[in-house]
Amino acid sequence: MLTVDPASRARAGILHLPHGDVQTPDFMPVGTNATVKALDPDDLRALGAQIILSNTYHLYLRPGHERIARLGGLHTFMGWDRPILTDSGGFQVVSLGPLMKIGEEGARFRSHLDGGEHLFTPERSIEVQEALAPDVAVAFDQPVMPGSTEPREVLRAMERTHRWAVRSLRAHTRADQALFGIAQGGIDPELRAASATWIRSLPFDGINLGGLAGDETPEERNRAVEATIAALEGDGRVRYLMGLGSPLDIIDAVVRGVDLFDSVLPARVARNGQAWVTGGRINLRNARHLDEEGPVDAACDCSACRRFSRGYLAHLFRADELLAYRLLTIHNLRHLSALMGRVRTAIQSGTLAAELPQLRASAGGPGTPRLGDDDEPEEAPPRGAMRPRYADGGIVRTGIKSRAQEPEGR
Repeated sequence: MLTVDPASRARAGILHLPHGDVQTPDFMPVGTNATVKALDPDDLRALGAQIILSNTYHLYLRPGHERIARLGGLHTFMGWDRPILTDSGGFQVVSLGPLMKIGEEGARFRSHLDGGEHLFTPERSIEVQEALAPDVAVAFDQPVMPGSTEPREVLRAMERTHRWAVRSLRAHTRADQALFGIAQGGIDPELRAASATWIRSLPFDGINLGGLAGDETPEERNRAVEATIAALEGDGRVRYLMGLGSPLDIIDAVVRGVDLFDSVLPARVARNGQAWVTGGRINLRNARHLDEEGPVDAACDCSACRRFSRGYLAHLFRADELLAYRLLTIHNLRHLSALMGRVRTAIQSGTLAAELPQLRASAGGPGTPRLGDDDEPEEAPPRGAMRPRYADGGIVRTGIKSRAQEPEGR
């Protein structure tokens, strides 16, 4: 049963899946290669992860979906007993840039690993996802970068996504696996509404908002989300905005009626030393943290904050110790998981409007202030999730293990 906030479109509900229930709104950590980088399943359970995302494109290329199926499916393969969602691979394939050609049949691409040629079609994507056996599969789509794509190309990609949605539905045979459809349309509110109307007319189990969290501004994204959600009024299916990872942006999207999110952002910035803390963010590569005895965030209950000091983590980063990445990834993901829990509670109690200023002030992440003077520069993206690592200029030669830039998860 859905609880709708009286002062906004925010919703709290429960997504029932074969490997457990997921309380929404929620954020999914990204396990691109059947692992959230540096963490094991016990870490994920401890930080409150209800569901994780794995990537169809990467697992298809390595170790191969057929091998994973022989080894018991994705849950057994990675030792995770809670729900898993796999994306369709469309984002990663399209992100290959010059290594990819797209047509009505599907997307033909050259692997970033060895240069081998492959064809992803809606049918092939569903076949791979059914072999991986996650709780949720996603229809194959054609995303575009919303802010820098010509309007006619946005329209063409949206219409092709609609045709591929029908093909994905026809190809899907697993009764024990949910299938989500994807609405596209760039940042054009009219196209967004039209796409959402089309996708809601089909018997998908959930509706994704695709093609955002790229090169658009937060204001453009919010308008696109509002148009999509308005077209979904009265539809009780879960709504999933793909690739959004900034806590502030997630709060904005929840208020507008989105239920589910994913991004590599919390883990990626952790590997660069950036910690999301109550009221802002800090960079643990900054020398000023070397003598600090307190935890990364006194308000956080993660294992890193309970056991270790800022000084210790600052030392680990300067010594290039792998434990630094593990501990800070745990912290950033727990910070976001706890924030989502507070948002859910506020929606359920009808107090979201009153608590929203405090939630936004404590969110941390991109868009919040750096805490402390003279922070060293860091590789932190702007608000939003991650722009894809395109393969522009990358060279992949058949038979040679020279790699283009790897198209990581969103």
